[in-house]
Amino acid sequence: MKSAEEIMNMLEAFDLTGSLRDAGELSGVSHHTVAKYVAARDAGALPDRPVARPQLIDEFLPKVEEWIDRSQGKLRADVAHDKLVALGYTGSERTTRRAVAAVKKNYRLGRVRVHRPWVTEPGMWLQYDFGDGPLIDGIRTTLFVAWLAWSRFRVVLAIRDKTAPSVMAALDVTLRRIGGTPTYLLTDNEKTVTVEHVAGIPVRNAGIVEFSRHYGLTVHTCVPCDPASKGGSESSVKIAKADLVPKDTNLLDAYESFADLEAAFCQDVNARVHRVTRRAPTDMLAEEQARLHPVPAVPHTVAFGVTRTVAAKTPMVAFEGGQYSVPAGLLAQTVWVRVHGRGADEQVVIVHVGDQGPIEVARHARATPGSPKIDDAHFPPAPAGALDRKPLARNESEAAFLAIGNGARLWLTEAAAAGTTKIRVKMAQAVALAKLFDAKDVDWALGHAAVHARFAEGDLASILDHHKSLTASGPTSRAGEGHSLTQGTAGWAALGVITPQLPLLDGDDDTVVTA
Repeated sequence: MKSAEEIMNMLEAFDLTGSLRDAGELSGVSHHTVAKYVAARDAGALPDRPVARPQLIDEFLPKVEEWIDRSQGKLRADVAHDKLVALGYTGSERTTRRAVAAVKKNYRLGRVRVHRPWVTEPGMWLQYDFGDGPLIDGIRTTLFVAWLAWSRFRVVLAIRDKTAPSVMAALDVTLRRIGGTPTYLLTDNEKTVTVEHVAGIPVRNAGIVEFSRHYGLTVHTCVPCDPASKGGSESSVKIAKADLVPKDTNLLDAYESFADLEAAFCQDVNARVHRVTRRAPTDMLAEEQARLHPVPAVPHTVAFGVTRTVAAKTPMVAFEGGQYSVPAGLLAQTVWVRVHGRGADEQVVIVHVGDQGPIEVARHARATPGSPKIDDAHFPPAPAGALDRKPLARNESEAAFLAIGNGARLWLTEAAAAGTTKIRVKMAQAVALAKLFDAKDVDWALGHAAVHARFAEGDLASILDHHKSLTASGPTSRAGEGHSLTQGTAGWAALGVITPQLPLLDGDDDTVVTA
């Protein structure tokens, strides 16, 4: 097989000379070779690939195809090579890898699922799905992601669970946010929608049937275990999880409230120009709303439980012998209460239906009679009570005393707690002293009197005189430890220490005598 450059040289030489032999001499090949390529060019079949040569693996290809078919395209090339060697194959592993890759490519080519583009109509389809949400205030949540097919408008809500009441509440909120009800609702085969399948036909949940009838929706579900049939909502869930769930890739912090989570995504993603439509979903929603049906003014509340009225002055509701707190903004309003779970996981869920639709406002563990379940966040800051009273002037004399400073306020609080007599007389004396001396010094003396419980007659003046005398004479000099006249303990340091015996010399001959 000649290279492309050699073939072009032969054809160029033939076009120049018009002779096969001359072109062969100029190109350095036989005139028969020139004739072959000239004929192929005239027939429009000039070869662009080398001629296939027989290989050692050719006789084993049917076996390789059988293995690929049995393994559904998952057989590895190294495993196939070992099997071929056992059958007498003497070729290289590189040839085996190329052959296995070619067989796998042909196998997959005949089994690729071909998707037909879905051309949606405005006001027709709404899809929703779920995803694992982030922790909010230490509680694991679920992302409810709804997707309006034509405008690509998305609504993301965080719900506590995927029970029917929670899903219906999220759907109602979604319909009110998009400003209308579409014709069809497409979702997965959750138990809240499909109870079972009989001969491939989905049996609808009675609750979702009532819900869809209330809003004028027709509910459809995708084929079981086939997410591709609702790819729009699947992609929305993937994007929502990537943008909302805190991960190392997005550097998001944990959320403190549900409102922070919803505001973080919906506004930004709906105002962004979509890749397919080249328009912002918010702008397209304004056009699609003209094709949507009106949302019922009264939400579907059958699944939310029984109604209870919040007390007029205490944000508490009674349910099955227990009391449960709700946000203080719901005083004297109607809420729906239901039980979710069993045993230790049993919870009491409270839902309020407002202008934005049904919203879960509280979730408590089961309460017992006499032991209400209270959430401190449901109550406003408590006013100053008996344990946290602060002095408040009610006449001119009290105002003059409290004007001295914080020390005067502390003195009054401590003196009253100690049961001090003639408090008003002593307050008047403090006001008089504040006029004679510096008010700051009097306030200092009152503070020290309160700290040391000096509330007797004349204690304030005594403390003030002592303070004035110290400030007048200047700082007091104190002797340090280095100049102390006290006898030290250095002489006692050798007590109990054994000293070594020294040898004694005897007279003239320096004889050593042991002592």
